[in-house]
Formats: sequence, C-alpha cells, structure tokens
Amino acid sequence: MSDRPTPGTPFVQSLERGLHVLRALNDASSGLSLSQVAERTGMTRAAARRFLLTLVTLDYARFDGREYSLRPRVLETGRSYLSSLQLPDVALPALEKLAYEVRETTSLTVLDGDEIVYVARVHGFRILTVTIAVGTRFPAYATSTGRVMLAGLDEGELDAYLSRTDLRQLTAGTMTGPERLTREIRRVRRQGWVIVDQELEQGLRSIAAPVHDAQGRVIAAVNISTTAARTPLDTMRHEWLAPLRSTASQIAEDFTLRGGLE
Repeated sequence: MSDRPTPGTPFVQSLERGLHVLRALNDASSGLSLSQVAERTGMTRAAARRFLLTLVTLDYARFDGREYSLRPRVLETGRSYLSSLQLPDVALPALEKLAYEVRETTSLTVLDGDEIVYVARVHGFRILTVTIAVGTRFPAYATSTGRVMLAGLDEGELDAYLSRTDLRQLTAGTMTGPERLTREIRRVRRQGWVIVDQELEQGLRSIAAPVHDAQGRVIAAVNISTTAARTPLDTMRHEWLAPLRSTASQIAEDFTLRGGLE
C-alpha cells in the first residue's frame, strides 16, 4: 500500500475503503463472502456490506445469495488507460516473433505500485498451468518480470518496497526474506535478466529481461513462461536468453521510433 497522505492533503477516505473492497474481489480467484471481504479489508461486516451493496447497485459486482464477485463493467475503468498505451501495441509483433521462435508464451508487464500488470501477452503452442490474461496482476517480488523491474529502482525505493510489502510464501520455493531478496535483486541488476523457478506457482518457471527507455530507465519487462516439467533451466539460459534480450531491445527501439520514450 502506498504511503498515507500528509495532513492537509485532500483525501476521501471512503473512496479509499471502497477501492480496498474492489481490490479484494479482484484478487480473489472466485467469489468472496461478506465475512471474507471484511477480513481481507480490515473492515467491520457492516461497513464492508455497505460498500459491496454499492458496487452491486452500480453493476460493478454481483451477489448470488452467498458470495460477491466482480462483473464485466469493472473493465471500463481500465479501458481508457489500456487504449492510451502505445507500448503494448508496439511490443506485440516482437512478442509474437519470440513466441513463435521458442514455442512458448511471451508477455510484457509494467510495474504498477507494488505489483506487476500484464499489458500484452502472446500465447504459445503449449499449455501453462496458470491462466493469465492482459490486466492480471501479481506481486512483483515473486515474478521474473517483477524482479527485473524492481532491479530498476534505486536503493531507497527498493528498501521502501521491501519494508511495506507482505512477502507471502506462495509456494515452497518462494523467496520471502527481505535481505535475501535484496541480494537477489542486486544480482539481477548486475546481470540484466533473471529466471524465477516455481516461486509464483508450483511447476511454473519464467525468464525475463527489462525494457529500457532512452534514458536507461526500466519501463517494462518481457518474459517467456514455461513449465518445469517441459523445459530445463539450461534451455532457458542457453537457448532463450539471447532472443529474449534481443526482443526487449527491439521493443525499446521500436517504441523510441514511435516517440514513446522521449
């Protein structure tokens, strides 16, 4: 969560609380009961119910008599932002070429707060265990694209991120210690790429490289996703790394030519 506003800053706390409810529903893999929403947002049941009924009335959520879940209308809130982005459109041809070359799924993500958001994705010729679509969000610390984008932060920003983030153990292999993560992210910063092996979901591994702007800042990341059963780590390092980094460079170059990274 971002820092609290300073005294005197215009701030509508009820809007913040409503957005917490919306995010709780968004983060759930299925519907949530009233008690679950209250628990996840830290609200009383009565307060959570008021926000949920407001979302239902406005058609952003539905209630089936037992659980609350999001309705398609929530997509309207992000449509303008996604349509205004040049980067996904510029990246798609390069992602398609990379997916065809490695026969696996390729993606482009950006860092939004403390999470990564998928803004472009090309499905490969193999089935993955996890379903990911444009707009899907994951914690940055447990993903390959998140790690390369965290590596683009300065030391103060990285320290602040790690101090405020709930470093949950998502799988048996998830790296959660702040000191260990700091060392790992610094290593990623030096080498310019990373493999994350079964830290987000058991059986899922991916390799990622950053996309830089004209000033050298990390603005996005490209990855290739696969399964541990299908692809050895050596294949990812020795056969996929070069085309992955070439794709990241190509996206940055194409975006610069379009005037997006001035």
